[in-house]
Amino acid sequence: MRLEQLQAFLAVAETGSFQQAARKCGVTQSTISRQVQALEADLGLPLFHRTAQAKLTLGGERFFPHARKICQEWDNATQELADLLAGKQPELCVAAIHSVCAYSLPPVLQKFGQDYPDVQLRVTSLGSDRALKVLKDGLVDIAIVMNNRFLTASPDLMVDVLYNEPLEILMAGDHPLTQYEAVPWKELGRYPQVLFKDGYGMQRLVQEQFERRGMKLQTALELNTLDAFRGVVRQGEMIALLPKSALIEALSDSSLAIRSIETDAKGLGEPALTRQVVLVTSRDRLQIPPIQRFYELVHELVPANFNQLPGKKQSTPTQPVQVA
Repeated sequence: MRLEQLQAFLAVAETGSFQQAARKCGVTQSTISRQVQALEADLGLPLFHRTAQAKLTLGGERFFPHARKICQEWDNATQELADLLAGKQPELCVAAIHSVCAYSLPPVLQKFGQDYPDVQLRVTSLGSDRALKVLKDGLVDIAIVMNNRFLTASPDLMVDVLYNEPLEILMAGDHPLTQYEAVPWKELGRYPQVLFKDGYGMQRLVQEQFERRGMKLQTALELNTLDAFRGVVRQGEMIALLPKSALIEALSDSSLAIRSIETDAKGLGEPALTRQVVLVTSRDRLQIPPIQRFYELVHELVPANFNQLPGKKQSTPTQPVQVA
């Protein structure tokens, strides 16, 4: 059974004539006759009384509403896909890490809203691992996350690097480590640390770095908001390794201090520790104009906004603190 057979059947049923059905469908009468005969052969019973006027048989009457419903569903489906390719989609869903949502995405959202005012944008702040999972599950169209090659290694995904971001150390303003301009790795192991919760790429990155160096990571707390990180760290000896874009609010807080991590001997002046932020979507989604446009805007604006972030806060205590 083919769609054109159902369409021929409906045309004959609605016009009452094979000749008029042929004119309606833009084909010859013999073509309409062959299609109806083939459909009747598939179904195993006649659908029309062949008289001066083509009238439905009992089988034809029973079959008619089903054929009409099938053809209507087909028309609806093809129209929906045509609208999608024309950029007429109701919404575009994005999952991004918190720092990108807060500091890099707003100009993208504003420009996209101007280009596609009828498309509803839905942006969710998630940890990298969770964001990639909801992308793979089809719940969002685009993810902007910290790269995890184990989760992005798929031929169906497009993964584009946006920027590499240095990690720095957040601590209380009077913390012993403020005596260092760049804190040695061995000193980092002396203090309890606040980490992002499981499901955030940052937790895995910090853990891997300590394991690589054979150091014990003293995990004191796991959090998932930057306000909580700042609130906890300013209370005492706990420290946190955070990306540059997560430290913007701390720059103007005199109760907090930020220090870089000492570069390894062969670091050649590069940051001691960085994270890679990537833009991820599935290849098929890039065929849809609004998604393609959002993808282009992220490439155009997000790296530029990151490069304009304020630099590291420089604060040196008036009296050096000796580390025992």
